[in-house]
Amino acid sequence: MTALAEAGEAARRVDSPLRRFLTDFFESRIAAVAFAAMLVIVFIALFAPWISPTDPYDLASVDILDNRLPPGSESFTGQIFWLGTDGAGRDVLSAIFYGLRTSLAVGVMSGVIAMFIGSAIGLVAAYYGGRTDTLIMRVVDVQLSFPAILVALVLLALLGKGVDKIIIALVAVQWAYYARTVRASALVERSKEYVEAASCLALSHRRIVFRHVLPNCLPPLIVVVTVQTAHAISLEATLSFLGIGLPITEPSLGLLIANGFEYMLSQKYWISIFPGIALLVTIVTINLVGDRLRDVLNPRLQR
Repeated sequence: MTALAEAGEAARRVDSPLRRFLTDFFESRIAAVAFAAMLVIVFIALFAPWISPTDPYDLASVDILDNRLPPGSESFTGQIFWLGTDGAGRDVLSAIFYGLRTSLAVGVMSGVIAMFIGSAIGLVAAYYGGRTDTLIMRVVDVQLSFPAILVALVLLALLGKGVDKIIIALVAVQWAYYARTVRASALVERSKEYVEAASCLALSHRRIVFRHVLPNCLPPLIVVVTVQTAHAISLEATLSFLGIGLPITEPSLGLLIANGFEYMLSQKYWISIFPGIALLVTIVTINLVGDRLRDVLNPRLQR
């Protein structure tokens, strides 16, 4: 019985940090609602081909006679367009589902790649210090001195349109944020006793960095990931709206907003307004979740 009691107590100690984290996170009703909304958005993005009423980019399922129908209209075939149709006769609701899929994919992929690149550079700068740190941080300072959208515009002008091109451009404007964040956290960890003890034990630099320093840099890094993902989604939408991001054959919330912009003065508001609302809800939701993660991971910031 004593052994079983000790095992149970050990199990409670193991899962208590996660349980405490979830309890703290969902104490905020706003964060709970935002998290639920984010799950819905992710579900829509993942299963868009199966839950969309139509495929808006399949020419066989689009009828030009159904163009610019207001919300709630019925097509000649009896289909109801709950959010109306755009100038090409595509269902706006289905286009939003597909646009969320592309926008989230671009934002997440660029954020993950930038995180790996920036984290590695920040760890190298903090761990080795000296001239290496000075050189890397000067490059980071130069990168951050330029507006992100300006750098992305220049890169896309050189690379052209495409999903892979815009991911490269977004990675180029994001990696510096991760590098600076990880470097700041790694500098604090680098001066602690456990790192000095690991060095005295002649452990390899790679093991010290990835097994000891990096895990303690994860809390601020997680917060930066959420914020930068939302920033990448908004930046992609802006570039696509300007016509230099994704090609017109790729669904994107920015392209959907741009497609309906010319009809705003003719009171065809739904073509741009509904994709704009979807983009706003997505960005605000991710930012609210990131805000709550920041408060939970750093109790001193809790209000």
